Amino acid sequence: MATRASSPARTRTSSSASARGGSTSRSPGSKKPTSRKSATPRKGSSPRNQPRKQRPDRPSAGAVIGRGLRGAWMGVAHAVGGGARKVGTGRDEIDPALRRDGAGLLMIAMAIVVAAQFWWGLPNPVGNWVQVGVTSVIGTLAYASPILLAAMAWRTLRHPDHNGPGGRQFVGWSAALLGLLGLINLAQGLPRPNDPEKLRAAGGVLGFISSSLLHDLLKTNFVVVPLLVLLMMFGVVVIIGIPLHEMPSRFADLRDRMMPGRVIDGEVVEEPEYDTDQAYDTPMITDGRKSRRKKKDKDEQPQAIGDRVDLVEDTGSQDTPEQTGDGGTDVEPLTDDDARTADQEQPQTPEPVVADRGPVTAGLPPGFHVRGEEDDDAELEPPQHTPPPQRVEQLQLSGDVQYLLPDSAELKQGTVPRARTEASDGVVGRLTGVFEQFNIDAQVTGYSRGPTVTRYEVELGPAVKVEKVTALSKNIAYAVASNEVRILSPIPGKSAIGIEIPNTDKEIVSLGDVLRSNTARNDQHPMTVGMGKDVEGGFVIANMSKMPHLLVAGATGAGKSVFMNSLITSILMRATPDEVRMLLVDPKRVELSIYEGIPHLVTPIITAPKKAAEALQWVVREMDMRYDDLAHFGFRHVNDFNKAVRAGTVTPPEGSERKLEPYPYLLVIVDELADLMMVAPRDVEDSIVRITQLARAAGIHLVLATQRPSTDVVTGLIKANVPSRLAFATSSMTDSRVILDSPGAEKLVGQGDALFLPMGAGKPVRIQGAWVGESEIRKVVSHVTEQLKPQYREDVVQAPAAKKVAEDIGDDLELVLQAVELVVTLQLGSTSMLQRKLRVGFAKAGRLMDILETRGIVGPSEGSKPRDVLVKPDDLDAVLENLRAG
Repeated sequence: MATRASSPARTRTSSSASARGGSTSRSPGSKKPTSRKSATPRKGSSPRNQPRKQRPDRPSAGAVIGRGLRGAWMGVAHAVGGGARKVGTGRDEIDPALRRDGAGLLMIAMAIVVAAQFWWGLPNPVGNWVQVGVTSVIGTLAYASPILLAAMAWRTLRHPDHNGPGGRQFVGWSAALLGLLGLINLAQGLPRPNDPEKLRAAGGVLGFISSSLLHDLLKTNFVVVPLLVLLMMFGVVVIIGIPLHEMPSRFADLRDRMMPGRVIDGEVVEEPEYDTDQAYDTPMITDGRKSRRKKKDKDEQPQAIGDRVDLVEDTGSQDTPEQTGDGGTDVEPLTDDDARTADQEQPQTPEPVVADRGPVTAGLPPGFHVRGEEDDDAELEPPQHTPPPQRVEQLQLSGDVQYLLPDSAELKQGTVPRARTEASDGVVGRLTGVFEQFNIDAQVTGYSRGPTVTRYEVELGPAVKVEKVTALSKNIAYAVASNEVRILSPIPGKSAIGIEIPNTDKEIVSLGDVLRSNTARNDQHPMTVGMGKDVEGGFVIANMSKMPHLLVAGATGAGKSVFMNSLITSILMRATPDEVRMLLVDPKRVELSIYEGIPHLVTPIITAPKKAAEALQWVVREMDMRYDDLAHFGFRHVNDFNKAVRAGTVTPPEGSERKLEPYPYLLVIVDELADLMMVAPRDVEDSIVRITQLARAAGIHLVLATQRPSTDVVTGLIKANVPSRLAFATSSMTDSRVILDSPGAEKLVGQGDALFLPMGAGKPVRIQGAWVGESEIRKVVSHVTEQLKPQYREDVVQAPAAKKVAEDIGDDLELVLQAVELVVTLQLGSTSMLQRKLRVGFAKAGRLMDILETRGIVGPSEGSKPRDVLVKPDDLDAVLENLRAG
C-alpha cells in the first residue's frame, strides 16, 4: 500500500505526543529496546564481549512507605472534596487537573488543631508549641484563624477553579494579613520584638513588619493607617479574583437581585399598564354577540411562565381544574434559560387575569385568562447566575505549547428576551375578531414568543374543519397588517393550529448567547455550531458531523453570509486545529477574507473557481486515502481509527516509515456554489456527489451555500446526497421547493429568519439565525492566530502548468488568433468546426485546439463531446492582446 506523507501540522502533533509519553509508531530505522532474549550471548561468541544484564532498580522501603502515605492522604482528600462539591448544586464537572483536594484537607487539619488549642486548650507541651508558634506569627488574630482556615479550605475544595494559581493566593493572603495585622499593631501601641508577650497580644511578627516599617519611614499614623487599609483591600481583591473594573457591574447585579421589579439599564421599571388595567370575566360567546365587560381589581396581573403565554377559556366557575375536569394545568417544564427570562421579565403574581372580548387595545382576547396560576406552589429550579466554566480540555500541540480556546466573553450578548408584550396581546385580540366575523368556533389558547416571530396556538371547537382556519390566511394577514403570515396545520406534536406572525418589536439573537447556553455547553463535540433560536425561544445547535452535509440557500440579504460567519466562528470557539481543519472557498473574495491566516485552514482561502474545482478533487483524494487506512486496519469510521491511534493499538506495516496520526475532521465550506458550477459544472458536480456519498465515515463534511437556488446550480444529484437544508428567505415558491422540496421559504421575513430541515426531520423548524459582528470575529481570529500559525498542505491546489513558449505557435499566430475568435464568439470548442471555418486539415485543427488548451481558452478533451470554453466573449480582446504579446 502506498505510504502517506504526513503534513507539518501532524508532524508537530506527533512530536508533542511523543513528549507526553503517548504511543506513536516507531520508524523502522529507530532502535528497539533490548529484551532479555537479545541480551543473551549468542552461540560461539565470548561472554566477555556480551553486555551484562541489568537488573531493574527496586524502590527503597522509604519510597514505598511514602507513596502509600501519599496515596492514603489523597484518597481521603478526594473523598472530602467530592462531598464538598456535592453540597447544594453539584460541581462534579470541575476538571480533575484544577482540583486542589490535598491542600484543602491540609487546611482543615490545621483549622482543627488551631481551634483545639485556642478554643478548648490542648495538653502541654503540644498546646504550648501551637500557642507560641501561631501567636508569634499572626498575634491576636490566632483566635479567629480557625474560621479563616476553614473558609480557605471550603473555597479550595468547593471552587478550586476560582482560586487561580497558587502564587496569586499567596500574594493576596499575604497582603491582606500584613494590612490587617499592621492596623492591630498600631492600635496596641507598636510593640517591639524585645517585648514578645505584648507582640503576641498585638499583631505578631507580620503586623510588626508592616506597621513598624511604614511608621518609621512616615512618622505619622494619619498616613500609615490609610496605606495599611489599602494594602488589606488589595489583598482581598487579589484573593477573590475580581478585577476592579468589574466591581461596579457586580454590585449592580447584587442590587438588581435584591430589588423587586424588572431592571432595565440599572433602573427599576414597573410592568406596563396594559397588563394590569384591562381585566374582564365574561365567558366567551361564539355566536358573534357582544359581551358585557366587568372590571376586576387592578391588583390582578397576568403571569408568564418561561417564554410562553397560555390562554384558556374562563367558565365562570371558581372550581379548581381538578374539580372541573379540564385535565390539569398543561404547564410546560422550564429550562434554566427560560426560568431566568421569566425572572427578569415578569414579576410573580398570585392571581390571574380573566379577560373579555374587548377591543384590540385591551390586549387580551375575550373569555380567556392567563394560564399559570396553578404553578405558584410548584418548585422551580433557581436560575444559575454564575456562568458554567469554559471548556478546560486543551490540546498540547508541540512541546510546552498549549492551545487555548477563545473565551466566550469575547462574544457580545443579545437582546434580553421578553415572554409577553403589548403588541403580541393585541394580535391575539385581532385573531379572535377574525374568528368572530366568520362565525368560526375557534379560540387562541396561547402563544410562544420568539425573537422574530410569534406562534399563536388556535384550538378548534367540535365538528370544525381545519380548512376553515387555513382558508382565512389572507384575512388574518389583513387583520394583523402583515403579509408574512405562515399557518401550520397542525403544530407538530400538538392538536392545535399554529399561526406564525412576525413581531413588530424584534429581538437580536447573539451567537455568544447560543454558545453560552446550557444546550451548547452540554455538547462537547468540536463540530457543534450555534444555529440560533426557534419560534419558542429555545436555543438551537447542530452537530455538523451528524448532518453530515448542509445546503444553505436564500436570496441576497436574507442572512446567508451571517450564518456562514456564525458557523466558522463556532468552530473557532470550540475546536482546536488538530480537531477540525477547514477548506474555505470564497469566489466573492470579500465574505471570508477575514479568516485568512487562522491555523485551522489546510490551504489559503480559495477565490478562483478553477482552483476551487481542483481543491474539491483533492478532497476526493483525501477521502480515498482515509478509506484506504480504514480498510487496511479494519475500522468503519474515522473516530474508531483515531481512538485506536491514540491508544497505540495500531501500527504501520513492516518496513514503512510512516507515523500514524489521528485524522482531524475536514469541513469544506463553499460560499457561492453558482460561480463554481458556471466554470466547471461537470467536475464540480462529480466531486460534490462523490464527497457527499462517501465522506461521512471519513470525517469529511461539506457546506454548500448559494444565493441562486435554481435547478442548474442545485442539481438533482446534489440534492439527493445533501440531506440537511437551511433555507433563508427566497423570492419565489419555486426556489423554496428547490431547497426544501416544499413551500414556505417565500414567506420568511429575512434578516436571519430561516427554515432548518436537519437530516431525518419530517418538517422544517423555523429559527432565527445567530448574529455575530465583525468586531467579535476579529477578536476571535486575533486570539487564534496569535497562538499558532497556519500550516498549509502543499498538495491541495496543484501548481498551474507552465505555459509553453511562443515557439509552439511558430508562424501560425494569425491562424491561432482566428481560431480563438471563432471559439470564444461561438462558445463552441470543436475541432471539426475549426476544420470547416478555417479550411484546414484535421491535424492542423487538432494542433490549434491543443494550443488553445495550453492558453486556458478551452478545457481538456472529453471524448467526442465539444470542449468547454473557459473565456467569455467580453474577455476576447484581452486574450487576443496577450497572444500577440507572446
